[in-house]
Amino acid sequence: MKRHWKKIVIGVVVLVALVLGGSFIYAKFINKADDPLSQQDVLDKLDATTTTIVVDTTAAISTDTTIAAGDTTTTATPATGVDGNWTIAAESEVGYRVDESINGFATTANGRTNAITGSLAIAGTTATTGDFTVDMTTFKSDESRRDGQFNGRIMAVDQFPTATFVLTAPIDFRKIPADGETISASATGDLTLRGTTNSVTFDLQATFKNNRIGVLGQIPIVFADYGIPNPSIATISTEDNGLLEFVLIFDRAA
Repeated sequence: MKRHWKKIVIGVVVLVALVLGGSFIYAKFINKADDPLSQQDVLDKLDATTTTIVVDTTAAISTDTTIAAGDTTTTATPATGVDGNWTIAAESEVGYRVDESINGFATTANGRTNAITGSLAIAGTTATTGDFTVDMTTFKSDESRRDGQFNGRIMAVDQFPTATFVLTAPIDFRKIPADGETISASATGDLTLRGTTNSVTFDLQATFKNNRIGVLGQIPIVFADYGIPNPSIATISTEDNGLLEFVLIFDRAA
């Protein structure tokens, strides 16, 4: 009988060791969270595409088009400053980051999407209006099971397919940026996640370069404030909060 119980104890110890070992390997080597979005991401995106504008004396300005005027064409200087209306570019990116623990081993869960639409209006040194919509059904991580939980019980994207942010107070940048300059500011607006809206205030960095605008920021999210169920499940436990991170790239509106 003692020998029988000894085998059982050894078996349990081996099983626990295998589970913990597997959790360690997954948390430290298999789960590959993206690096946090950074100012370098903004600069890379702003440098990736430039716009050439050409014009002649008889035709209106056009983008990426050469218009003949007799035997000559003239290259026009792109609009300077940041006054006017701006729209979200395809390179824009929004993501979530959540610290989690798998059987006691710390790791990070994250997912991202480029499915963002929106606009921004700027007059002088102030962003006067802005609104943005994210397609929540398009978030992807490195783990399909995580995506299934995100789309299902956590964010219920079948019921709440979009998230929105609407600026409720002007953003004062205090100066008009020179080309390549980055300015820090604070933004306040209404953020809607999973059908619940809260006012949020957060810091951001805005860069004007190559006649485009890039904005970097993070918004802390407490899950309960938006009716988001705790993502913890089985042997995976998470914090009760996470980060909404973003890099928004803007082109001048047509």
